[in-house]
Amino acid sequence: MKLLIHGRGYSSDTMPFIKQVLDFISKQGSTVMLSDKFVSLNKDAEIDLSNYATFDMHTDKLKADAAISLGGDGTLLETLLYIRDEEIPIMGINTGRLGFLATIAKQDIENALNCLYQDNYQSDERMLIHLDSNIELFDGANFALNEFAITKKDTSSMINVKCFIDGQLLNSYWADGLMVSTPTGSTGYSLSCGGPLMFPNQENFIITPISPHNLNVRPLIVSDLSNMTFQIESRNRNFLVSLDSRSVTVDNTIKLSIKKEIFKAKLINLANYNFPDVLRKKLNWGLDLRN
Repeated sequence: MKLLIHGRGYSSDTMPFIKQVLDFISKQGSTVMLSDKFVSLNKDAEIDLSNYATFDMHTDKLKADAAISLGGDGTLLETLLYIRDEEIPIMGINTGRLGFLATIAKQDIENALNCLYQDNYQSDERMLIHLDSNIELFDGANFALNEFAITKKDTSSMINVKCFIDGQLLNSYWADGLMVSTPTGSTGYSLSCGGPLMFPNQENFIITPISPHNLNVRPLIVSDLSNMTFQIESRNRNFLVSLDSRSVTVDNTIKLSIKKEIFKAKLINLANYNFPDVLRKKLNWGLDLRN
């Protein structure tokens, strides 16, 4: 089995779990490659990673049986940037905090790796958002697992975002910004702005205004077959466009459109994984001090 591993810089508290993963894999005789960023950020760690082969985000065409993300949800999103359209399944081991995407807890590492080698897991396919623009943005990695967003920059003034669906005007949003999220992203930024929760296998986009001026403007669910375009007006003339946690500054001459990406992200979950259980645990649903 060939495995790819990506992670960030780790503390002394989390390094034993990284060592556990590497030791387990080495005993299986697997081919292992580490991301160049993972090795660079941990060059002074107690574990020597310098003997491993590495891969690069921009130049390497990756082929592997699976990838392992060591961190939180942000680390898993970075792992997806390395993989891009190769659709390599990703196992997210959560050494971070909340973890809607990186669902495998530290205490379940050995069981999860055993399941990986025994093909005893679910491969959960998640839709992505694809961004087109009249100038190149995001070094060609113009896709997102969670959301696409347009937000104001360096000013207290709102921006006006005109949203068109399949060429027809939907609305002019006077707000701090506007986002379009996937069902996967419904538990993230969209949720904090009042958007609805959705099961990740649903085939829709969620349009969510960010702090809208008009209180009667509400999030809207549209088909993932929709093609959305945007026109932006701002006194400052500059604003931010983001895909997940990545953002760039652009001006109002930019032309933006989004649609469903032609490839998907594949997330590895253990056989006992179910989304309602994740919601209850992560959002503390039903938690009552009286019980």
